Amino acid sequence: MKLTYKQRVFFYFFIIFAVFAACIIVLEQKEEKAQRTQSLIDRLDGYADMINTYIGEVHYPDSNMVRMQSLAKAMPMDIRISIIDNDGKVFFDKNVSDLSKLDNHLDRPEIRNALYQGTGFNIRTSESTHREYLYYAKHYDSYYVRVALPYTIQTKGMLKADNFFVYIVAGMFIVVLLLLNFVAGRFSKSILQLKSLTTKIKEDKPLSEKIEFPDDELGDIGKKLVDILNQKEKNKEAIELEREKLIQHFQFSHEGICIFDSGFKKIYANTHFFQYFNFIVDEPAFNLEAILHEKIFDPVVEFISNRKKEDNFHTFQLKKNGKIFSIQTIVFEDNSFEITIKDISRTEKTRLMKQEMTNNIAHELRTPVTSLRGYLETLSTQQLPSEKQAQFIERAYQQSIRLSNLIDDVSLISKIEEASSQFTLEKVNLSQLINDVRIDLLDRLEANDIKLNISVNDHLVINGNYTLLYSIFRNLFDNSINYAGQHIVININNYMEDNEFVYFTYCDTGRGVEEQYLPRLFERFYRVNEGRTRDTGGSGLGLSIVRNAVIFHKGEIQVKNRLEGGLEFFFTLKK
Repeated sequence: MKLTYKQRVFFYFFIIFAVFAACIIVLEQKEEKAQRTQSLIDRLDGYADMINTYIGEVHYPDSNMVRMQSLAKAMPMDIRISIIDNDGKVFFDKNVSDLSKLDNHLDRPEIRNALYQGTGFNIRTSESTHREYLYYAKHYDSYYVRVALPYTIQTKGMLKADNFFVYIVAGMFIVVLLLLNFVAGRFSKSILQLKSLTTKIKEDKPLSEKIEFPDDELGDIGKKLVDILNQKEKNKEAIELEREKLIQHFQFSHEGICIFDSGFKKIYANTHFFQYFNFIVDEPAFNLEAILHEKIFDPVVEFISNRKKEDNFHTFQLKKNGKIFSIQTIVFEDNSFEITIKDISRTEKTRLMKQEMTNNIAHELRTPVTSLRGYLETLSTQQLPSEKQAQFIERAYQQSIRLSNLIDDVSLISKIEEASSQFTLEKVNLSQLINDVRIDLLDRLEANDIKLNISVNDHLVINGNYTLLYSIFRNLFDNSINYAGQHIVININNYMEDNEFVYFTYCDTGRGVEEQYLPRLFERFYRVNEGRTRDTGGSGLGLSIVRNAVIFHKGEIQVKNRLEGGLEFFFTLKK
């Protein structure tokens, strides 16, 4: 069974204090016993001196044996007295009547000690009386005086140390243990609190309740750990918030994003990645680790497997099922990596359209510029009749107008598509606007014998951009004048309106176009036949401007051939 910190501390200190207390008791008992023994020896030494005084200073003490008998009777009854000469012969023994039976006593321990040290002390059993005695012998000039006490319980008690000190030490030991238990409890409480804190830090758990620490070093450590844990929780919440933001960004991103660990195990993938991945591969798969086995992703696998340490980015394009995808790979510091699949079909289409538009603009500009150059070069190098000069100047002027119109149209359509926010909105009366267009084109209308039937509410006002609304009707008029032919009728009708939109039809009674060309009429620079625009002086952008201006006003536009002949446009404008 594993002991708690409190139990271990208590046990260790218990052992230490127990050993310490035992050592003190043993030393004290030994010292007290030594003192009691010395006190008893001092008493016996007094008896020996007293006996020596009684014997007197004579060479043969047996002459004083009578006095010794009387002295022995005066001594305490339990005191045994022996007189031994220097040769070890016993001359007197209180407890032995026949001294001849006694052995030589020089080999007795107390006698040997007295011979060399002057006094001797020993506890042993007497060979003559067969009783245990405490012997004390003292050497005088010609003999030894030995006194002995029977080593009884009473004598042992006299030599035994008092237990009072033991009781005091035991009491102090118990008090120390109680104090130790209290101190160990406080330490244990702090340690358990620290253990709980470290467990929460290790398991990444929040601090559910407030912990009170004592005012000591462990308490200071605990308070600092609490501050660290609280700060960690705040950082964790901030990281989790940023993680949620990142996941939301991934989820709402139009790109397919998937993050793999270094072993090609998926960590995270958004829904777009699953969609693009299954659109690209031949067989649907929901386990994205299958990317390893798809040949179409071999460039990614090869880059991850063979890249140099400093290479952390790779990209390539992929055409599949009519779409174009850009596949990017980013490798992170821990060798995990991110694969991004982006549908760039529209971007590529836009790029190709812009490239085509640039080519078309260059192509369209080349014709008037070439014409202008030719006319001006002829005028500057040749002597022409005045009538011919006037004709060339007029043609150069017309080409400059055509060039200017083309530049204006290109600028307008680019502004609609790329900077539509620059167009300001205002209240526009459509009836008045259409009348402005009619007035501007009056000469051309009359020259082609074109009649107008306009059926528009005089008070029809919408919130729009005047320039773009003007370009809608102006380009529709231009289209009819340039391509529908002469002696026609143009009808403009505001046939309906609701809370959000106004509805228009625009038609002419001209030639119209073949059905196969209708879907492409709104494309930039598209011509039903190659020379049609150049012959009429148009830029080839008119109907494209019309469509973009209608879209700017949140409307839609369609075109069809009329049964009676001519084109009819249906379009809406948001009020």
